[in-house]
Amino acid sequence: MAKIGFIGTGIMGKPMAQNLQKAGHTLFFSEHFDKAPADLLGDNGVALANPKEVAQEAEFIIIMVPDTPQVDDVLFRENGVAQGVGAGKVVIDMSSISPSATKVFAEKIKATGAAYLDAPVSGGEVGAKAATLSIMVGGCPNAFERALPLFQAMGKNITRVGANGDGQTAKVANQIIVALNIQAVAEALLFAAKNGADPAKVREALMGGFAGSKILEVHGERMIKGTFDPGFRISLHQKDLNLALSGARELGLNLPNTANAQQVFSTCAAIGGSNWDHSALIKGLEHMANFSIREE
Repeated sequence: MAKIGFIGTGIMGKPMAQNLQKAGHTLFFSEHFDKAPADLLGDNGVALANPKEVAQEAEFIIIMVPDTPQVDDVLFRENGVAQGVGAGKVVIDMSSISPSATKVFAEKIKATGAAYLDAPVSGGEVGAKAATLSIMVGGCPNAFERALPLFQAMGKNITRVGANGDGQTAKVANQIIVALNIQAVAEALLFAAKNGADPAKVREALMGGFAGSKILEVHGERMIKGTFDPGFRISLHQKDLNLALSGARELGLNLPNTANAQQVFSTCAAIGGSNWDHSALIKGLEHMANFSIREE
């Protein structure tokens, strides 16, 4: 069983850490920002003062925090991970952050003698709890093979995409597809309801055809019932689409539909919905239409 540092025990990170513990691994948690959750501590959960101490104790150091600046801070702060790693250790960033920044972080960590994997996930809180996450990995094959048993304790669809940064690139691509599918479902249900049809029945009819999808199944139901507790927060999806749009500018690409979805998310944020589940994108469309598919 491995000794694993785990930094970031939020909505996604905590159940991921619990699944590693269920697999028999010992986890070390940093309390530089918040106290470690009490129910993760015990025979196979140890709280330490900072990321450096975590990195010194662990063979693998997993980071699961919200955005690029937080990963930078955890890695390179005073008493950060970089000060505690060396040969034989593997740093695994499972956050969703900038692909270009990831390449810089990887080179700095590899200069210490440690290996680096970027391994963002898809599947949300449900997938984190069920250990069914899709995990997209960038980094060297040897480090990937060493870390594979850890990934298998947290996810099902595990793919080494390529070199450092490629995992994050795949995650940004994933978030483009998810956002545009959420918007497509939201627009279809809004159109149906405004036209007098029962959106629940329309969803039921569409599930059996070519329009059927996981988004229509799960998020379509959320839209109809109005259950918008995260899940995956709109603010985090905005962050991911910002990565897509800024990356597109660097590459000289135009992503018009991605930009449009970001504007609808911004409408949601403007009406107080930054912390709603991203399926609540429909509320931005409803706000602009002055019409709700639910009786509200």
